[in-house]
Amino acid sequence: MKDLPKIGFGGGCHWCTEAVFMALKGVKKVEQGCIASKDNLDDFSEAVIVYFDEKQIGFKDLVEIHLSTHQSTQNHSMRHKYRSAIYYFEVDKKGSLKTIMNEVQKEYCIPLITKVLPFGKFKLSDEQFHNYYFSDTNKPFCKTHISPKITLLKEKFAAHVAPKV
Repeated sequence: MKDLPKIGFGGGCHWCTEAVFMALKGVKKVEQGCIASKDNLDDFSEAVIVYFDEKQIGFKDLVEIHLSTHQSTQNHSMRHKYRSAIYYFEVDKKGSLKTIMNEVQKEYCIPLITKVLPFGKFKLSDEQFHNYYFSDTNKPFCKTHISPKITLLKEKFAAHVAPKV
């Protein structure tokens, strides 16, 4: 995984976000937990780190999927816990992320609230919650909150969904 590019995504519950990215071709590993940006190392919110193969799925595709699978245009009372963000690990990615965000914004009628932030720290979630969705898709939370996101993936991003899903 060390040689693979990685990116952090936050927006909703990390169980949901983990399942979305685990369902994609080209995603090699998803770490679930909480991320703080370099700008505020004490302000953690739920997120995932995605390791991916750029030959199988593009950086822009991952960003578009992220923005489509959580409330990327809405502030709500839980935004502190579920910050809508994209965390970059390499400074040179900031500019390309901003460009992608500007391009994708054209697809939305209202402004995206998703922040592009430098990665700071990561706290891995408890192992019992890893692979939450795919370990038992029949759990009530999975049926109510995660399955609709997987259905959206299959409909809107079918070319990127792994055959196992």
